Amino acid sequence: MLTAITYQLVKSVNNSLRLQQQVRTKYILKRKYEPPLHKINQKPRLMRGRHHIYELVEDTGVTKPKNIDVVLKTFVEGVGDKGDVLSLKPTFAYNKLLLPGLAAYKTEESIAKYAKKIEENVEAKHSSPYAQRTVNMLERLVLAVVMNKDQPWVIKPWHVKASLRKAGYICKEECITLPKESIEGPDLTKENKEFYCTITINNVETARLKCRIHHWSTDPSERLPYVTEHWKIPAEPLFGSAELSENAKT
Repeated sequence: MLTAITYQLVKSVNNSLRLQQQVRTKYILKRKYEPPLHKINQKPRLMRGRHHIYELVEDTGVTKPKNIDVVLKTFVEGVGDKGDVLSLKPTFAYNKLLLPGLAAYKTEESIAKYAKKIEENVEAKHSSPYAQRTVNMLERLVLAVVMNKDQPWVIKPWHVKASLRKAGYICKEECITLPKESIEGPDLTKENKEFYCTITINNVETARLKCRIHHWSTDPSERLPYVTEHWKIPAEPLFGSAELSENAKT
């Protein structure tokens, strides 16, 4: 019985506290009809019902808040580098930058304090705010390199470039570095086996791209069975344990 009473008391207290929360809203109104004036030292004239009719001028609850100017203290992936002055939405600026201590409000002191020095520009670790994000996306990708099942071939950078384009990534051939060992075919023993190539981004960042070989024939009767979501199935390395150990080091 005592437990039930205590529960009801706690519940009622929580409900009362919830009802007493402050709401940050502001309405700007104006009278639709001006009230009548009265003479000095005379009794004010009574206002009628129409004098209590108001028109809404502004509702701050639906007004778009202004952006906040901040200065980054360090590199933030997808946002900017140290010393960059940015104008961002208040919610993002508060929650993602100001509260974690990654940025400060824009002032003359903060701009001078967090400006990048010359030696920091020389030793830049990131070529752009989005470069590291691109590296992360490429290293999570399992790229299907589809090769001809009937004609001889040797995998070249343009094969990887074409496969990346089909996956939604635009990359130049000179940015693709293949393994030292030549990959030739058609060879069904290499079907669905993995190899790694290196993608260079802005001549600074590098990403290890996982590729899988798939054979394809123009003759429908000679095509291999389609494997649904092949990237979820474990695959063997194309060059044995040597490539696995090299990947573990990187």
